[in-house]
Amino acid sequence: MATTPTSDNRKETCIYGQWIDLQHKELSQLNHAIALHTKGFTTDAELSQLIQEIMNNFLDYAQKRCVMARSDVSAYLSPTWCTSLQRSVLWIGGCRPSSFVRLIYALCGLEIESQLTEFLRGARTGDLGGLSGWQIPMVDELRGKTIREERKLSSRMADLQEDVVDHPLAKIALESNRCGSSGDVEAALDKHGEAMAEILEEADRLRLNTLKELISILTPRQAAEFLSAGKKISLCLRDWGRKRDLDHGRQ
Repeated sequence: MATTPTSDNRKETCIYGQWIDLQHKELSQLNHAIALHTKGFTTDAELSQLIQEIMNNFLDYAQKRCVMARSDVSAYLSPTWCTSLQRSVLWIGGCRPSSFVRLIYALCGLEIESQLTEFLRGARTGDLGGLSGWQIPMVDELRGKTIREERKLSSRMADLQEDVVDHPLAKIALESNRCGSSGDVEAALDKHGEAMAEILEEADRLRLNTLKELISILTPRQAAEFLSAGKKISLCLRDWGRKRDLDHGRQ
């Protein structure tokens, strides 16, 4: 039986709700594991195991999105289950993969700021920001590669967006007396949706691959702190967006 739009929306919203619940749980797990690691009660291997579980959950969520998006990609490019603030910063249905690297830079900057005086006095040795000499060029190289891939996908998305006012949709709309649905319209929109869903899938793959590569560069402790910070920012952005929506009378 075909799934109705109402049940589609309910399922999509439910999947996202489960994802948000999982983010809260994983944030708590990460913070607990980091605290234990600081006291020497958790090993790098145990941190790595938790990080792998989190990555598996991310992959599982991306696969569910992919399946649902094949029948209704527009919902994932402008998701009604996200706040207006969240939607305003989306890039092809999610965060920019390069933002993962920017978060590393931001975290290093915060650490540098707090330790700069101590470092200049010579009381602290090592690399500013916690990244070692071999990690920094690898992170920089990953950022450059990721941005190049983002630009390619952004260009393809722009082409598809322009296609909405191109042949055959423009021809169908201009030749019709009204904007009713027809077999030609549905076929054209389905073809357009398939291409959009393919780009969404590639964007999710780029997000996942960038995250994997970044974590492989970081130590288990660094990776855990990075994931914790990323989840906290994401959850805060959602809470801030909900408040602003309520302040402006949006449900």
